[in-house]
Amino acid sequence: MRMLLLIALLCGAQAVRADVIQLRDKASVSGRILTEKHDSVAVDIGYTVLVIPRSAIERISPGEAGVAPLKGGATAKAALANVKAAIVESKDDFYQSALHPGPEHNVRDLVKQIGEAVVQVRTPSGLGSGFIINEDGFLITNFHVIEGETEISVEVYLQRSGQLERKTYKKVRIVAINKFADLALLKIEDADTQKFKHVVIGSSDALAVGESVFAIGSPMGLERTVTEGILSTKTREMQGILYLQTTAQINPGNSGGPLFNLAGEVVGVTNMKIMFGEGLGFAIPAEAVRFFLDHRDAFAYSNDNPSNPYRYLEPPSHTVRKPGASPEP
Repeated sequence: MRMLLLIALLCGAQAVRADVIQLRDKASVSGRILTEKHDSVAVDIGYTVLVIPRSAIERISPGEAGVAPLKGGATAKAALANVKAAIVESKDDFYQSALHPGPEHNVRDLVKQIGEAVVQVRTPSGLGSGFIINEDGFLITNFHVIEGETEISVEVYLQRSGQLERKTYKKVRIVAINKFADLALLKIEDADTQKFKHVVIGSSDALAVGESVFAIGSPMGLERTVTEGILSTKTREMQGILYLQTTAQINPGNSGGPLFNLAGEVVGVTNMKIMFGEGLGFAIPAEAVRFFLDHRDAFAYSNDNPSNPYRYLEPPSHTVRKPGASPEP
């Protein structure tokens, strides 16, 4: 069962210029247009912001100043129903995924808003980064961060009185792995867990080369490091796989962390860089992350199952028996 959701920014009603957006299904919405992109329009309707895809709009008519109401007798609930189907999709309520980018914000505000959802992943042999995808404590990181490890801890940074408070969870289960896509799904299972802040997974397909992006992670163990850059290319091919290339600084320890657009949506998972160069970082596209999550049962991990996905055991050796020897018990 697929549930459709709408990500919205709440705000109070105020005097604005009311532009009228006529939708293709005969409904209309009035509000102040905040931003217009090639594929969407962000509209402030007084108590929330709607991001309407261009494909759903028939025409836009400039209006006069005033309180932004809904025209044509439409209620707020009806207006949301008209546009939400094309905005945000969540499969089985497991994660939230924005199909079209939301309104842009500055990096400073976004870091405050979504910073708690970015975590540090530790193993006996090293550390990496990750990000929480739902309130139950499921999180994404790179496969190479936890490869060969079963003792994993996750450090979460919680906002307390304007300060970040570190909390370490040591009961972390590997849920699914995909070695070839370099992705792993983990779950925090400590007894004292709470409802976790989580991110929205966006679309790298909706990005344009040159758009601003930023990463949060723990390069060289320096937790909560924010680096900003642009998307250099969306189709950098390496060993038959396409990656996002970015000028946002990526270093060891960033692996598994999120690459965000300016709507605060995850558009990639940082996983490597060219060591002898600067501004040459790479990320796994968000579409690959959604595929992994949607098919997580096919990549399910179990310590008791020798047929774990992509983890093949050595074939058993065959004992050569001499003629007439009795079989082994």
